[in-house]
Amino acid sequence: MASSLTKDSPSSGEKTFFGHPRGMATLFMTEMWERFSWYGMRAILTLYLVAAVLDGPLEGREALAASIYGVYNAVVYMAAMPGGWVADRLWGARKAVLVGGIIIALGHFTLALPSDIAFFVGLALIAAGTGLLKPNISAMVGGLYEGQPSARRDAGFTLFYMAINIGGLAAPLLVGYLGEHVNWHLGFGVAGVGMTFAVIQYAIGSKHLGDVGKLPAKPISPEERRKTLRKVALWAGIAVAALLIDLALGTYDIEHIVNVLAVLGVVVPIIYFITIFRDPALTAEDRPKIKAYVWFFITAVLFWMIYDQSGSLLTIFADNKTDRFIGGWEFPASWLQSVNPAMVIILAPIFAALWVKLATRNREPSTPMKFALAMLLIGGSFGIMGLAGAAAANSDTGKVTVFWLLAVYLAQTMGEMCLSPVGLSLSTKLAPKMFVGQIMGLWFLATSTGNALNGWTTKLNAPLGDAAYYTLQAVVAVAAGIAFMVAGRKIRALMGGVK
Repeated sequence: MASSLTKDSPSSGEKTFFGHPRGMATLFMTEMWERFSWYGMRAILTLYLVAAVLDGPLEGREALAASIYGVYNAVVYMAAMPGGWVADRLWGARKAVLVGGIIIALGHFTLALPSDIAFFVGLALIAAGTGLLKPNISAMVGGLYEGQPSARRDAGFTLFYMAINIGGLAAPLLVGYLGEHVNWHLGFGVAGVGMTFAVIQYAIGSKHLGDVGKLPAKPISPEERRKTLRKVALWAGIAVAALLIDLALGTYDIEHIVNVLAVLGVVVPIIYFITIFRDPALTAEDRPKIKAYVWFFITAVLFWMIYDQSGSLLTIFADNKTDRFIGGWEFPASWLQSVNPAMVIILAPIFAALWVKLATRNREPSTPMKFALAMLLIGGSFGIMGLAGAAAANSDTGKVTVFWLLAVYLAQTMGEMCLSPVGLSLSTKLAPKMFVGQIMGLWFLATSTGNALNGWTTKLNAPLGDAAYYTLQAVVAVAAGIAFMVAGRKIRALMGGVK
């Protein structure tokens, strides 16, 4: 599959992938199918929770579904931390990606079973598998560009980011239609087929990756392994005991789990940064770079807190308050989740070419400036959303034209182009070699923390109303963007020679 997308390099006769290393084809296709499975499942998750899992009044079900969606996203990305550790210390990135892919496929097929228990087991499997796959496949992309210019590495990550969005474009259209109009579990099953393609593609194409990801960067000693297993067993036991006590007392409520996981999403990155700073292996030369990374991490948290509401509150807004009729046919609300990936596919090569062209003229914006622009754009998107909410409230039908959401997604996509592929590349450049997998895990943990905050912030939507809720977050995002601009010089100094 991947070989058909390659071409000969005129200079060396070796196969390349659109001018990039041949191994990029393997990682590109694997990521594309993995993201097909993820975004397909995600497109119908909130709607399925509201329609078939949760009980109670509609407004309460919608609020809880949005909260569960946010915290589940947080758990999935939180799993990137132990996933990065497993690659760095135990297996190497290559094996971690393969095992993770197999677990994700099992999770999707478990979701296809018509059972509430199977549903939550499937979600747990997908979270565990994604934790192994997601940070480590990105770290392997960085490994393909070892020793190459910064602009070329950024272009490579932007190409990789297109793989994510090709899968993300197709999945809601197919899985969303099947889930909303045929059968929810058939939609989940089709997502599993996509993940199976990812595993097959990866197993076949791994021979083109050379030595990238074969070995752990810092192999664990037998004594460290024993200590780690004891700690894992201890915390797992505490979690199970707490759940059993809650059930025994008759006080169990799913919001208890939501709140605990939301707290973890905020506390874990704080603990992890402290651990990295206290690690003797962190050199004096690398310490300022990790300090700079903290700034980028916090900004990314705020960005993803807003951005990832597209799968929860914005999907509910599309379902209830958006006119989706074309002629006499109403298209599925989940289809609007294909808009952002479609825009990324269009804009990604434009932004990649723009960064390279500006770099050749020494006019490329610094990474802090790109992050600041991202915050201004994501803030602008929720400013538009606030206006859309006000328009729906004042409409006779209670609905607005779909162009409101299209404008929101355009602003968010441009912000995403300034932050996400740039942040992926930055993580591999700022990370000390023995911490690469874990720093990549931290990058995805920023998404986790943002979604963990959504476990609480989305609950404010109902009491505040759409106009006030979205406008308030828009103001916070714009203020953060301005603050990042002001602090840009200090951050660049901490980054040292990294651009």
